[in-house]
Amino acid sequence: MIKYSKEDLSKLKNNILNKRENILFKKDASYKKKAFDFSEGYKGFLNKVKTEREIVNEVRFLALNNGFKDFNSEKIYSSGDRFFVTNKERNIFLVIVGENGIKQGARIIVSHIDAPRIDLKPVPIYESGGLVYFKTQYYGGIKKYQWTSLPLALHGKIIKENNEIVDIKEGEFDDDHCFCITDLLPHLAQEQMTKPMNKAIEGESLKLLIGSESLAPDIEDAAKLCIINLLNKKYGLHESDFVFSELQIVPALQAKDVGFDRSMIGSYAHDDRCCSFAGIQAFLDTKAVNKTSILALVDKEEVGSEGDTSSQSIFLLDFLNILCENEGLKFRDISRKTKCISGDVEAAYDPIYPDKFDPDNSAYMNNGVAIVKYTGHRGKLEASDASVEFLSFIRKIFKENDVYWQTGSLGKVDTGGGGTVAKYFSRLNMDVVDIGIPVLSMHSPFEVISKLDLYELYRGFKAFIRSCD
Repeated sequence: MIKYSKEDLSKLKNNILNKRENILFKKDASYKKKAFDFSEGYKGFLNKVKTEREIVNEVRFLALNNGFKDFNSEKIYSSGDRFFVTNKERNIFLVIVGENGIKQGARIIVSHIDAPRIDLKPVPIYESGGLVYFKTQYYGGIKKYQWTSLPLALHGKIIKENNEIVDIKEGEFDDDHCFCITDLLPHLAQEQMTKPMNKAIEGESLKLLIGSESLAPDIEDAAKLCIINLLNKKYGLHESDFVFSELQIVPALQAKDVGFDRSMIGSYAHDDRCCSFAGIQAFLDTKAVNKTSILALVDKEEVGSEGDTSSQSIFLLDFLNILCENEGLKFRDISRKTKCISGDVEAAYDPIYPDKFDPDNSAYMNNGVAIVKYTGHRGKLEASDASVEFLSFIRKIFKENDVYWQTGSLGKVDTGGGGTVAKYFSRLNMDVVDIGIPVLSMHSPFEVISKLDLYELYRGFKAFIRSCD
């Protein structure tokens, strides 16, 4: 048997074993400054936009100010053209036409811009016990108890009977009011606290407290009338207008640095706006590409990607066909040559709950972007499973551009699971893989990510669309 010295064994270990490392162990001080500076722009983005419509409006503004043009279906586009297209105010695609066009396939990055939240019911306002509430319907996979005793804001849009559009943003500003969902005091919660966590707060109990003042003592629903009267004076609203509204309840919280070292960011909706922002910045900072590149920001992922602004909408395929027709092609000519990154977050290994994670296959904070070969649950049910050829392609690009990466998976087998939009794009015969960054407290009102991971994601997305392979 060959005998190895300690020095030989150390070299062998470094050469052939997989090693996870904090990104900063391999980077200099200037890298950290770049990453932290990048995170400031991201925090500003999070604080400014909290709904899909707000994101689309902001991305349109940024695109126009960075040389992108509004899409013109009559124009023949050529190499170097940069433009955007929107769909019903809840989708926006950024496009850079490549030097070689689309004939050798496109580069697509897709991420979703919806996030778990609470919506209003069509007839929401009611009074009980002298207090006024909005009745609600939660959206996406939330832990309902996390949304009680928390300052909340109201964002959205109402169309009045005269077709006037009213934009609502209430509860976000420092000197502004806010709203909340109350919880039962512990002194009376003995029965509640014996229930399973998913039953302790029922969906019907998620009622938003919006007022308590009464107009008169002898009028039925006087407090409700007071609130509607205030809304009528401010916005010209009638109670029936709420049927024709799209109003979302979101945390009235600002994105903040987390930790004494300020190495992390805590905020609502890192899932999936960290991936959206990284993609947006990668496209805004790129003037030319070899292959036509598309950033697709989509809606409805958190509720199964159903609907006209989701990944399953025909809008996506129609638009890809338009790009192909611009060069005298059909989508089927380029689908198998197209490569797509589904930009979505991954569960971060949480040492407080180690029994839920496989430590060798989990994504760790500060270790770079997470490449997730497959999603799904149990026996890879409903999984999108990336090919080894495409994974090798991604590894090559990341290595050439010094992008730090790690692998990720959503917990131990049979512990849970989940999915992304990757499976919808793979059905179009594209190569697809999920790439994102690890998130702590995912789907909560205050999720946590690493600033270093966020910056690596931006670098990875930029390398992907700029690659000539």
